[in-house]
Amino acid sequence: MKILKDILYKVAIESVAGSTDIAVHKIEFDSRKIEENDVFVAIRGSLSNGHDFIEKAIQLGATAVICDTLPENVQKGITYIRVNDTNTALAFMAANYFGNPSEKLKLVGVTGTNGKTTIASLLFQLFEKAGFKVGLLSTVKIMVDQTEYNATHTTPDSITINHYLNEMIEAGVTHCFMEVSSHGIHQKRTEALHFVGGIFTNLSHDHLDYHPTFAEYRDVKKSFFDSLPKTAFALSNIDDKNGTVMLQNTVARKFTYALKSYADFKAQILESQLSGLLLKVNDNEVWVKLIGTFNAYNVLAIYGTAVELGMDSLEALRVLSDLESVSGRFQYIVSEGNITAIVDYAHTPDALDNVLKTINDIRTKNEQLITVVGCGGNRDKTKRPIMAKIATDLSDKAILTSDNPRNEDPEVILDEMEKGVEAHNYKKILRITDRKQAIKTACQLAQPNDIILIAGKGHETYQEINGVRHHFDDMETVKEILDQLNK
Repeated sequence: MKILKDILYKVAIESVAGSTDIAVHKIEFDSRKIEENDVFVAIRGSLSNGHDFIEKAIQLGATAVICDTLPENVQKGITYIRVNDTNTALAFMAANYFGNPSEKLKLVGVTGTNGKTTIASLLFQLFEKAGFKVGLLSTVKIMVDQTEYNATHTTPDSITINHYLNEMIEAGVTHCFMEVSSHGIHQKRTEALHFVGGIFTNLSHDHLDYHPTFAEYRDVKKSFFDSLPKTAFALSNIDDKNGTVMLQNTVARKFTYALKSYADFKAQILESQLSGLLLKVNDNEVWVKLIGTFNAYNVLAIYGTAVELGMDSLEALRVLSDLESVSGRFQYIVSEGNITAIVDYAHTPDALDNVLKTINDIRTKNEQLITVVGCGGNRDKTKRPIMAKIATDLSDKAILTSDNPRNEDPEVILDEMEKGVEAHNYKKILRITDRKQAIKTACQLAQPNDIILIAGKGHETYQEINGVRHHFDDMETVKEILDQLNK
């Protein structure tokens, strides 16, 4: 049990009805999870408003309510705390409840459109191999030292974040690397966290179903750097046109990385193969098992972060050369029939463009490149025609298929994608709504030495159709089909 007034530290309170000197069990923002003596925080979400469930939370045993508008029916014996923003209040309350664990380790946040998962996950690998106890909060998984937990969001809610950070403290973790999404920043989930560093990867077309304009999407990302303390570092990709924007108003120590521009951490690609990259990083050569120009940027972000966190630069490069690629990020297999299948999470125009250009840079052009790609339902519709245009422009054949259609008609999604295909590329496309059948068709079309790219889902092991998640794993599926074709 905690005393309510203690977990309200730093919360901007506008009014109080009742006593704050009461013992409370835990904090909840989901009324269905309320138990006796809990605090209920009423959050205004995109699908529901927690203020509509205040009475239900009290019926289930809540003894304190945090809200931005007092309910008409104020009950005796219940403490009501009115605040301006319940998301921000929740962030500070969660941090206080768990003893502000982010202040007890070195927490680094990674934000940007593409590369967050790779950078956070490989930083976890790097520091683990260097002998540290490390934590990870990512799209793919949550790691508390050697213990793995499933991830449900890129940036979890404030309670979940602080819960796992507290687990890390108890496990002796000294460093934690965390993906920071625009949703997470906008919804104040990271508001009360103490970061020792922030990394900016790049910014391109994404999440415009959530953010009304690209400018707001950019400014939300920028606000993360604006909030970093003087003691932190801000490391930004200066080759991206928004790289300098991220650093404009931060009081943190500023560092840059680049392939093309003058920067604190600079690299040159000496060799690029399907087996990896030979890079010259700040005058030292290093071979890494990562593929493509976009991964050269990721390597620089990882290297720069390791150096800023105090690791010897040569030791950082030595360990970097031993790192393995992240699940669903340019993950590839070569079948017995010598067909290369690549699975990648590329689900934005920029990411798909990067992956296809990387493949085209490496390939001999004597083989076919067949791309299987879809777009998610109930998400940003404006990127659908762009994705299809990129796939058809940069591939020999493109199969348009389902991603996670969610509650949309997959055929309508494909119609919208097809609008981006230019007339001279129509002969390249097939429409196959069933994703497994689309992958099977790609495998059947492929000849020895051909390359198949399966884009959009990467590490995901499900497909969401009409609100139901069905097991589906791109890598598992393509392996199975290629094995069958080789028999």
